[in-house]
Amino acid sequence: MTQEIYLTGITTTGTPHIGNYVGAIRPSIRASKDPEKKNYYFLADFHALAKNEDPDNISQSTLEIAAAWMALGMDTDNSVFYRQSDIPEIPELTWILTSMTAKGLMNRAHSYKAAVQSNVEGGNKDPDKGITMALYSYPILMAADILMFKATQVPVGRDQKQHVEMARDIAQRFNHHYGDVLVLPEPVIDDHTAVLAGLDGRKMSKSYNNTIPLFAPEKPLRKLIMKIKTNSLEPGEPKDIAGSTLYDIYKAFATPEETAAVEKQYADGIAWGAMKQQLFEYINDKIGPAREEYERLMAEPAIVEAELLKGAARAREVAVPYMEQIRKAIGIRKLG
Repeated sequence: MTQEIYLTGITTTGTPHIGNYVGAIRPSIRASKDPEKKNYYFLADFHALAKNEDPDNISQSTLEIAAAWMALGMDTDNSVFYRQSDIPEIPELTWILTSMTAKGLMNRAHSYKAAVQSNVEGGNKDPDKGITMALYSYPILMAADILMFKATQVPVGRDQKQHVEMARDIAQRFNHHYGDVLVLPEPVIDDHTAVLAGLDGRKMSKSYNNTIPLFAPEKPLRKLIMKIKTNSLEPGEPKDIAGSTLYDIYKAFATPEETAAVEKQYADGIAWGAMKQQLFEYINDKIGPAREEYERLMAEPAIVEAELLKGAARAREVAVPYMEQIRKAIGIRKLG
């Protein structure tokens, strides 16, 4: 039986927040320790360019994300943890795949269609105004990320499922022309993954500026939690857990027994201020040890850099010979 290979990418466009933690980081770190699985985790800094990020932001985000994953216990011996830009075979494969990818397929990409729709609704005569080729061909780079390491399983949210399906389409077309070279991946969607609301009740997202940074120091953390939007029910009035951001965040971190206790407090009419204080103390206690390690790594970026280079060397043990196989298949070969 062929070993299942899992691959997860993290775009370097922001500071990790608690929504990232419960949605992607925590399950990935748990999986990184599983000796039965082959896991690849990469920092998608080339993808960040498609979003026209500030250069200093990309660099800072790369450090923050890598330090966060390491501080939270990423097993970098059992898994492969690397930076996308350290693997030159990935952009090479991207161009090879571009030569095989139908423009019509890219026209159907959700991100491109959303950008076109925004232009049309904004009254622009040119529906492609401001749309870069990086945004347009983003799914091809993602396909290269996946196919480079023969990933069989790609954990994604529902909004990313299309990209894995496109990677399959591109790989199938390649294999039709050049033989059975590329491995077809499958999207893995966990409907039980928590999606947290942010300070304003909308999905926690950097785009909405409503996030709670995972490693915010104590005082800023408490200040942010105190800002979480609640309704106007008074202390003593029973409160509904449904739609309560405070409850959802607490539940995402707590045990079933602890969650049940909070549900009783809601039924008994706990004051919002008291619930916010309780949530702050609970999260602060949970992340305290990892925060100390995160701050140590942020102060010594050379440690993080060395870990990423170690991962890149391991990743290229796969990428270099595989790229030789791909080159041979497409006719780019030594002449003697």
